[in-house]
Amino acid sequence: MGFGDLKSAAGLKVLNEFLADKSYIEGYVPSQADIAVFDALSGAPPADLFHALRWYNHIKSYEKQKGSLPGVKKPLGKYGPVNIEDTTDSKNAKEDDDDDDIDLFGSDEEEESEESKRIREERLAQYESKKSKKPALIAKSSILLDVKPWDDETDMAKLEECVRSIQMDGLVWGASKLVPVGYGIKKLQIQCVVEDDKVGTDVLEEKITAFEDFVQSMDVAAFNKI
Repeated sequence: MGFGDLKSAAGLKVLNEFLADKSYIEGYVPSQADIAVFDALSGAPPADLFHALRWYNHIKSYEKQKGSLPGVKKPLGKYGPVNIEDTTDSKNAKEDDDDDDIDLFGSDEEEESEESKRIREERLAQYESKKSKKPALIAKSSILLDVKPWDDETDMAKLEECVRSIQMDGLVWGASKLVPVGYGIKKLQIQCVVEDDKVGTDVLEEKITAFEDFVQSMDVAAFNKI
């Protein structure tokens, strides 16, 4: 599993093809998987690899908050197509080595005594107990969308009605307003709150632009973690 050498043209091409039908390396929200691959790149992919470039620019916007993104960063070879071996010199190699040095329960190569077994089992029991008591956190985001009509004759009340008719588990619509954009045309600016693991901006865009009699395009004006 891997992308080959992400610092080479061939590796970037594999990444671009991998992202052709995906918004993120894993799942439906930005995670440590995206950060691991992003950190392995030497810079932005070329413009002709537009899937990889779109993903790169999106993940770059999370640079200040990358440490708070969900998931656990794994070795680079754990991501990507299953039939390609990773050969990138990852920045995370030292981190992975440091993780390998941490051994909470002793080496498997050492013969365990009865006391060692008892301590290990106690630690495992304590860990499982703490894990079971920890409340599950639901990651949410507040998104401000700009929905643009075709022209000044578009029925904006009907356009908003169409947008609000989209109902999904994990999606709550909020306040809205019409904002002038010029030549008598106004766009709909509407707020929504989403659960990150259930609703993504790509899904919203697909559903909103499906109302093609009213909607010309949709853009994300603001995106904030809650």
